[in-house]
Amino acid sequence: MIIFQKVLKMNKDRREFLKVTGLTGMGVFSGNIWELYAQNNDFKGHQFITKELQLNLIGPYGPWANSLYNEKIPSLSFRNDTFSDLNNWRNLTKERMKERMGVLDIGEVPKVTVHQVIRYDGLICEEISYQLPFGRPTKAVVLKPENASGKLPAVLGLHCHGGNKYLGLDKIAKTKDDVPEHVKAHHATYYEGKAWANELAKQGYVVMVHDTFAFGSRRVMLEDVPVERRSGISEFDMTKQSNIDSYNSWASDHESIMAKSLFCAGTSWPAVYFAEDQMALSILSSRSDVDPDRLGCAGLSGGGLRTVMLGGLDPRISCSVCVGFMTTWTDFLLYKSYTHTWMIYVPLLPRELDFPDIMSLRAPLPTMVLNDLEDNLFTLNEMKKADKMLQQVFDKAGASDKYKCSFYPGPHKFDMAMQKEAFEWFDRWLKA
Repeated sequence: MIIFQKVLKMNKDRREFLKVTGLTGMGVFSGNIWELYAQNNDFKGHQFITKELQLNLIGPYGPWANSLYNEKIPSLSFRNDTFSDLNNWRNLTKERMKERMGVLDIGEVPKVTVHQVIRYDGLICEEISYQLPFGRPTKAVVLKPENASGKLPAVLGLHCHGGNKYLGLDKIAKTKDDVPEHVKAHHATYYEGKAWANELAKQGYVVMVHDTFAFGSRRVMLEDVPVERRSGISEFDMTKQSNIDSYNSWASDHESIMAKSLFCAGTSWPAVYFAEDQMALSILSSRSDVDPDRLGCAGLSGGGLRTVMLGGLDPRISCSVCVGFMTTWTDFLLYKSYTHTWMIYVPLLPRELDFPDIMSLRAPLPTMVLNDLEDNLFTLNEMKKADKMLQQVFDKAGASDKYKCSFYPGPHKFDMAMQKEAFEWFDRWLKA
């Protein structure tokens, strides 16, 4: 009982210290601060720190690094009192964002080749491809209801990362029942067994899904890199699951090389994503069966990241749903960078925009965020902070009803309950 009372007193003292010093929002503190407080409050500071200090990925450098820019509102966030005109702010900030990313102009919309048209599960499925100025041809699939007529609302489905670069569009779309076991496993793990692009198309949408940079048909082939960089892999037959697994392991390690190379080229991974996703959106919007004024995008995880970038920067996206990818730069800096890839980072941007501020560039356009409470890719506290940041912007923009965030039980996923809410959000804003 005496020990319990001492613990209560220490927690009370800690809360009072945070209140008085104004450090409540830091979350992580240097040992020296707590040692000093301990010396003045008659308990052993080191023992207290061991139990109470929230550890971070870069140890004692964490509080310092986080204090540089992340503990105040970044200079270009609309949450700043200095901004009142939404349009002026958006124009200024988008240009700065694109400059930081190293946004690319990849030319005119390419010719699209239709390889096959399949009727499957109530849908018309077009398997297409097109050639961008770099890399192998991009494969894509366009799905729509079998008996549809006229111009339909359309959604660009953005596939996830999932630690699997061998797969691309197959992660969220299919044109037949007989798909490989590793594709079925991916659907089961992240989407409750569904190819969600197909499920959305059945609701009256044209849905396009394309392989993006470094995935699927756009992946870096082992035979295209020097022998000494192939990690000893000599067999490229991808009909064998063991070879697919080996390739995905190699591709994961290769990400740092790709990111460094893109930085050396004066651009970034988000910029390449954005360029390819914009081109896919242009192809989708130019179709005769699509209403270009009713376009949406959505994706889980890496697809959620792409939704943030495309939805934040391209005004053609009337409605967006980001799933399993909304947090703060603090989360990446202190706690969760090891669970993520190089595909996130834009040099210097945190000085000007927190991560949620990128998506806030959409305001007042309809914007949904779906999170998982036990998602180990993020910390719950930072996900909730990100939600508050977005809500603040939409409130200030006079568009409170255009933003919605929901938290679901379970790990990193986009299950059927979440899909239902996402599809209803699209119906509300794209079918009205």
